[in-house]
Amino acid sequence: MGEPSDPPEGTPEGAPRGGDDEYRSVVFDETFVRAARLQEFSAQERITDHTPAVRRLPPARRSGLSRQALVLVLLIAVAFGTAVYMGVRHPYRTPVAERPAEPLRMTVVPLAPEGAVPGSRDVDQLYAHSPAAHFRAGAGGVPLPPARRTANFSDDQVVSALLTARDYVVRSALDPAVVTGRETRAVRMLLDSRQQEQFDESLDRPVADGRHAVTGWLVRFDPAHVRLADPHIRVQGTLQAAEADSGTLEVTTGHTVVYALRPAGAGPDTEASLFTVRRELRFRFDREDLRLHQAELVVSHVQAGPQSCAQDPAPRLHPLLAGQRAPHTAPPGTDPYAPGTAGPALCGTLADAAQPRL
Repeated sequence: MGEPSDPPEGTPEGAPRGGDDEYRSVVFDETFVRAARLQEFSAQERITDHTPAVRRLPPARRSGLSRQALVLVLLIAVAFGTAVYMGVRHPYRTPVAERPAEPLRMTVVPLAPEGAVPGSRDVDQLYAHSPAAHFRAGAGGVPLPPARRTANFSDDQVVSALLTARDYVVRSALDPAVVTGRETRAVRMLLDSRQQEQFDESLDRPVADGRHAVTGWLVRFDPAHVRLADPHIRVQGTLQAAEADSGTLEVTTGHTVVYALRPAGAGPDTEASLFTVRRELRFRFDREDLRLHQAELVVSHVQAGPQSCAQDPAPRLHPLLAGQRAPHTAPPGTDPYAPGTAGPALCGTLADAAQPRL
């Protein structure tokens, strides 16, 4: 007689006897049972819904703790990576200990004429009969020299230093707004920030002490006294760059600038005259200056005439105009068109060779 679990027709030949024998060694613990995903539908559900006898249960909800922990770890990793990246690639450099800026040392030497100042109604004629006949107008008269790398500075860095020095020469002596006293910011912005305080003090309280003359920084006339007869200011000169040390470039400039002037308020029929300024400047650049397009102006030597030695040149230059004479005599003549004629005198004589020959 077969076992209760055997089929009615008996156990097939060769099959193990009894339906439970095959699974007798299998034990289902409580965890396995609870995790089972199949559930039998009720009799009512099978009658009304005609659905299969079993249904698949939705997956058991996992604990949100592990997912939150994973997200937190990812956020921490991203924040840490960002902090490291910003520390390495931050566009602003960590400030370094700044060396104090060297104060600008300056001399401004008036040049008095030996006789009456030549004049002409025709400005072009004035230039044509002067040593400035072949000078170019504006920035075109301040060309850049060939740039060569140094032991510690690249070609681009040398070019940057020359460009900044050139911009300073142009803005401080060839810009009509600066020359007539209406503008100073364009010059100030080219100076190393550590020198801007000295520049401001010179503008606010000019004095001929070798440190605080406005005319040591830029060319300035009194608009109540003179005006430009020609806005195209003539200039000629040179720039030279050299490495001072492993961290410093120096640029030396020497330019002669010539202005055509008339009395303030005078019409075009009034005679104009020429006023000559010889400027020799020395700039210093560290790598921060090169990056910011700024310069440290360390030496400025200026000779300017014709003007009277009796006038204080610190706040502005005082040109003598056509037909005027200097009221006082001065030391032997100086030619501002000749490089290397700079001297320590507080006043000089403008050589006849430097005046137009009409």
